[in-house]
Amino acid sequence: MKAWILAARPKTLPAAVVPVWVGSMPFLIDGTAQTGSWLLFISTLVSCLCIQVATNLFNDAIDFDKGADTNERLGPKRVTASGLLSRKAVVGGALSFCGLAAIIAIPMIAERGWLIVVIGSVSLFFSYGYTGGPLPLAYRGLGELFVILFFGFAAVLGSYFVQTGKWGNTEMWLLAIQCGLYSAVLIAINNLRDRDEDETTGKRTLAVRFGTKFARYEIVLMGTLAAILVIPVGLLSGCSAPLAVTFALLLAGFHLTLSRRVFRTEPSAAYNVFLAWAALQLLLFATLTSIMFALK
Repeated sequence: MKAWILAARPKTLPAAVVPVWVGSMPFLIDGTAQTGSWLLFISTLVSCLCIQVATNLFNDAIDFDKGADTNERLGPKRVTASGLLSRKAVVGGALSFCGLAAIIAIPMIAERGWLIVVIGSVSLFFSYGYTGGPLPLAYRGLGELFVILFFGFAAVLGSYFVQTGKWGNTEMWLLAIQCGLYSAVLIAINNLRDRDEDETTGKRTLAVRFGTKFARYEIVLMGTLAAILVIPVGLLSGCSAPLAVTFALLLAGFHLTLSRRVFRTEPSAAYNVFLAWAALQLLLFATLTSIMFALK
């Protein structure tokens, strides 16, 4: 069981939880009994978690196939490369979670129809295509873009669509950008930590293509922009300007503290702590966003 928990990569799961949380909360906490559905929220959340776990399992097995997980790895142990689980078991687990995600999505499909099937099918495909297939995104320097598109736009706006049948207004699109940027910070820190190993194994992440300095400034820029966007989101949602500015400053302060540590620390196992900070930052963003909508 410990090996499977390790393979699921619990520290990455906030990237699946937060977009659903952010996309659903405006209608779950508005105080109106006729809006929002907790059943649809749970269906969306658990289905997305299953897809995230499937992605992590596929990544574990495929990186092993490509020799990307070496003995010099700085991150947590990978179960396939270390022999804790067989490749067959890991791939079987990934496929099982894909199937479970589809089953749990049935209430969403019943409520919103064929568009959920399309979104779900694309998401399931990329759970494998992120590191596998003819164009593995993570190996082409497209990891951050993928995360912004799927953990931002697709997940946030998709969750909003599940709740409302609509694709969202300006504030929801801005929230999708924020969520995608904060999720991409996780990937950028991970790729900066693994830069040297990835360079030797042919994994051409942005950190490999453009170097350590670029990767550090990328992290600063994405998190700072996400924090600034709290202000227009707050104003559009009806939150008071002082509260929106306060929340933006809190998030900016948290992110700049994290960025300062990234700048002062050479890529090493210490970055595993920074990844935990980045996951906590995502949860802080979701909490403050919920408060803004609750107080509007």
